[in-house]
Amino acid sequence: MTGSEVSPSFRLVYVPGVMPDKWVRIWNERLPDVPLTLTQVPAEAAQGLLLSGDADAGLVRLPVDRAVFSAIPLYTERTVVVVPRDHLVTAVDEVTPEDLADDIVLHPLDDVLDWEALPGRSALERPATTADAVELVAAGIGVLVVPLSLARLHHRKDLTHRPLVDAPESGVALAWPEDATTDRVEDFIGIVRGRTVNSTRGRAQQAAQEKPRRTDRDGARRQQAAGRPAAGGRRRGTGGSPKKPRRGRPRRGS
Repeated sequence: MTGSEVSPSFRLVYVPGVMPDKWVRIWNERLPDVPLTLTQVPAEAAQGLLLSGDADAGLVRLPVDRAVFSAIPLYTERTVVVVPRDHLVTAVDEVTPEDLADDIVLHPLDDVLDWEALPGRSALERPATTADAVELVAAGIGVLVVPLSLARLHHRKDLTHRPLVDAPESGVALAWPEDATTDRVEDFIGIVRGRTVNSTRGRAQQAAQEKPRRTDRDGARRQQAAGRPAAGGRRRGTGGSPKKPRRGRPRRGS
């Protein structure tokens, strides 16, 4: 689909942990006639859906392939370690990788952090999902390192988390196929970038607003060419400058 073609709807995918509610609300306020379809998908599946055309744009985790995607980085999340509430690290405000040296650090298959070397001790098997890893933490099997939003998403009363310093971080971006930058995508870009409603009214309305201004200027030129004053202008006589008002006292009649 080219940028000039306007879809009757907008399909947005987002990965777990990302909260698009604010942007969706603004979309519905500004474009009530354009339905927004919102679908949560696993982080590893988002880019494939965009490339296949099953979604127009996505709130995804970085990195993305910049050879095929356009992307606008939105924010970078803090990394935390999820532990039982009675774990020793709950006594401090921040945790270092060295503090986890004696712990089994779970590494789920859907991990979104780019590790060079995972801290702590490795488990015998990798959990299939982050949700499975959280269950193991609750069972006292180990600890889990994730972006803050995933810790909040899988919150349990018997678990807590602490910031982990010197660890990889996860960035979130708005991404879409580079060859599919449609008008609807441009509308959503304006929303996530915080543009005001006046700057995101759409191309058709903007063109309609600009047209009268061009017409007014053209009309002024035609009036001047015909010898008539332009709007707001001063009529001049054929002899040069306009007459000046008289000053001083009026003469007495004879």
